[in-house]
Amino acid sequence: MPSDCISYQNSGYFSKLIVDYLNQEPKVQSFYHRFPTLENFKLQMNEKAANFRAENRTVLVAALKKQYKGFQISEATQQNLSLLENAKTFTITTGHQLNLFTGPLYFLYKIVSAINLAKQLKTAYPDCNFVPIYWMATEDHDFEEINYFYFRNKKIHWNRESFGPVGRLSTEGLEDVFAVFSKELGAGTNAETLRHLFRKAYLEHSNLADATRFIANELFQKEGLVIVDGDDSDLKQLFVPYVKEELSQQTSYQKVSETIKQLNDYTIQVKPREINLFYIENNLRERIIFENNTYKINNTARVFSQAEIIAEVENHPEKFSPNVILRPLYQEIILPNLCYIGGGGEIAYWLELKSNFEAFNVTFPVLLVRNSVLLAYQKQADKADALSLTWSDLFSKQANLINKKTKELSEFNLDFSEQKQFLREQFEKLNAIAAQTDASFSGAVKAQEAKQLKGLENLEKRLLKAEKKMHQERLERMVKLQNELFPNQSLQERKNNFSEFYLTEGEGLTTKLFEKLNPLSSEFSIIYLQ
Repeated sequence: MPSDCISYQNSGYFSKLIVDYLNQEPKVQSFYHRFPTLENFKLQMNEKAANFRAENRTVLVAALKKQYKGFQISEATQQNLSLLENAKTFTITTGHQLNLFTGPLYFLYKIVSAINLAKQLKTAYPDCNFVPIYWMATEDHDFEEINYFYFRNKKIHWNRESFGPVGRLSTEGLEDVFAVFSKELGAGTNAETLRHLFRKAYLEHSNLADATRFIANELFQKEGLVIVDGDDSDLKQLFVPYVKEELSQQTSYQKVSETIKQLNDYTIQVKPREINLFYIENNLRERIIFENNTYKINNTARVFSQAEIIAEVENHPEKFSPNVILRPLYQEIILPNLCYIGGGGEIAYWLELKSNFEAFNVTFPVLLVRNSVLLAYQKQADKADALSLTWSDLFSKQANLINKKTKELSEFNLDFSEQKQFLREQFEKLNAIAAQTDASFSGAVKAQEAKQLKGLENLEKRLLKAEKKMHQERLERMVKLQNELFPNQSLQERKNNFSEFYLTEGEGLTTKLFEKLNPLSSEFSIIYLQ
């Protein structure tokens, strides 16, 4: 089987900003606090311990106990909830949307990364405690992004309307989705386990937040995962001073805008608004807009004076929801957190936020790019061997893969670089002669050079096309294998749902993830399945 490793930097699937971050390039070092190394976590612990209020721990633990009411939790999770009251306990956090039945595979990879890092830190610093956290994005409203998942290339879709925070959304109507999914699963013990998980989550819980908590708890409770719902009035009370400043000073807009100017060499992931807050109710999530010295709730008739909106914050903090710019700040205020683990896109927008954290005097966490994984069945690895494909080949763009392999399979040299160079050398001599004669002759020589080089390029393309046809059957097998492993010529983890692999692996799927994934490694993990 192929044995080469693929670094994130060389995979072609990460932005220039993330590649430079992973390489610790000097030009991006001002945008993060500490790079994720075991040694740096000691410094992060010292700083967070000094800046995190004991009262916030008390509120956090009380809120979590309320959120878990009615759920059966493991001894490991119960112990971690109790440990959160201890001043020497820190969290390792990842977050994810409330995708239907977890959505793409990287939901698992995020959480496994957080759990494994917590274990590594406990080994390195045994006098402290480290609790893995899954932050549910319950206040999001982008329902169209989460109301489906793919199972064996079939889109399992929940068709309904949603207007407010998705965590409060009723699970009514998911019986029909369950019927479709159940039929697709077929027979077998693992299929029945998946049916049971879906049924218990969505047909026995009244809202999407509770259903998602049930699934994550079932999958990871043995590892002590603690699940946080930020849509909580008690937790929001801790955020009140920051909401007031955001409304009156627009601090985050100023600070993040300044950072974006400094990031002008990169694609910007998110842009701040003047006020980075939403006003939410069960069926409402709208931006707060400041106009003509009043605060308006977008797409409604509601208007507040400054005094009125400050009073609303104090009396109903649960109605104020941070957007993508302020949610990280909210998270770090209520959690004794050391590290945030996210995908490349998430880490890219976190890199815009450090100056805003400094303005609010909140410790900026260590940023860690989550583990990325390619799951390959043994028969797929055997096919790769038979086709002389490396993982580097399979990760490459499909057109590049075909061209490279065509050249390797051909009995001829399909690269005309040598002939082109020879031609250029001959025309250099002609150009030297032409420079001593009439200007029109010089132009004619240059035109002939361009024409002949173009002709060589066309011959090169025609020969490559002819060789592709000659080796068509083998090339088609390569393309088929790549399409199996990289659906839609993208990463498997961004489309496939875990259930597809659970059918064959059962609990062995997560067992292999825990065994194989090293959160501080910046290489794709290739995990072989039977």
